[in-house]
Amino acid sequence: MTSSISPLSAALVRAARERTAGQFIVTPTLHRPALSQLLACEVYVKYENMQHTGAFKARGAISKLTTLTPDQRKAGVIAMSAGNHAQGVAYHATRLGIPATIVMPKGTPFNKTRKTSDYGGKVVLEGENFTEASAAAQRIAKERGLVIIHPYDDAEVIAGQGVIGYEMLEAAPDLDTIVVPIGGGGLISGIALAAKDVKPSVDVVGVEPELYPSMTNALTRGNRPCAGATIAEGIAVRDVGGLSIPVVKALVKETLTVSETNLERGISIYATMAKTVAEGAGAAPLAALLEHPEKFKGKKVGLVLSGGNIDARMLSSVLMRDLVRVGQILTLSIEMPDRPGSLFAIAGICADLGANVLEVSHGRFALDLSANAARLAITIETRDQAHAQQVMDRIRAAGFTLSVRDPNEGN
Repeated sequence: MTSSISPLSAALVRAARERTAGQFIVTPTLHRPALSQLLACEVYVKYENMQHTGAFKARGAISKLTTLTPDQRKAGVIAMSAGNHAQGVAYHATRLGIPATIVMPKGTPFNKTRKTSDYGGKVVLEGENFTEASAAAQRIAKERGLVIIHPYDDAEVIAGQGVIGYEMLEAAPDLDTIVVPIGGGGLISGIALAAKDVKPSVDVVGVEPELYPSMTNALTRGNRPCAGATIAEGIAVRDVGGLSIPVVKALVKETLTVSETNLERGISIYATMAKTVAEGAGAAPLAALLEHPEKFKGKKVGLVLSGGNIDARMLSSVLMRDLVRVGQILTLSIEMPDRPGSLFAIAGICADLGANVLEVSHGRFALDLSANAARLAITIETRDQAHAQQVMDRIRAAGFTLSVRDPNEGN
């Protein structure tokens, strides 16, 4: 089946695949038994975090670059991006000997500007936000005669990204559903064109952060707000691309939104159970299975792990927050007599039951305590919630009063 939607079509995706063969990594699509058991469906993961630049955007970049005329290649290209698109364009343009200018907002984190420069892109910092940086890119392109490579509203970029759909169904032809993150819409529209061309019965489902339901708004003429800080900043887009909307309307079964909590859980589960790194946008399809399990139960589901470019400190924070969320790390507030042996008794219980003590602090001056009492804040690591409950029950049985401290509460 080939979509007749113009200017996008499955034929365009097939042409992009042939033209760019050997210029990007054909990433694996692997069955993940641990995720399948957790989510009550057969889960396959497409590892686009294994691309040269750590994300699928490199595919769209090389697809567009290979369509340029000799004069266009000589003049160079320009892109506006603060993340994966910037790196994809810089990497492939440099590899092909094409000058690449990347316009980034002034507040772009240093690690992103540095990576883009390391890949050979000339970084220009202009504008306070995406809109202003885009306007700057348009101006510079006109002044210098550069070809603009749009991150998602360009037919050749979309076609290059869509090759993922062919690869997934060749690796796992029995897939019932492919779940794709949605930002500007280029990735999902390209994949939908390819997937439906190979297997018309396959369902394509899109996923957005609940803070940025831009495609949902476009499809329903809604006006839900698109604002706020999301860990899935790679798909935090207020306006989707015009080329993608008709394709998504025609070929995508539905779009789902997911919470920040499940985006974080997705990142953590990929790290701990699938032993791979996902950025927030890359974890969105897994978050959809966590938040909407009834839609996928018993099916064979392919998840597009679109990228793994997450800051190390952010990854560390997410993993620790998830341990708190599931009760493996918790802080107990314990009232105890202020005399020798009290702390030893509590520490002994933790040791006896195999709970790891991470941090201890005493408080003796709270006015709600008697003068001969103290409050102990002890942070422990346990195997799971049942193990944590066992520790708390033993401490209470020893005569101590305790409560679990809210993780948002200050020391």
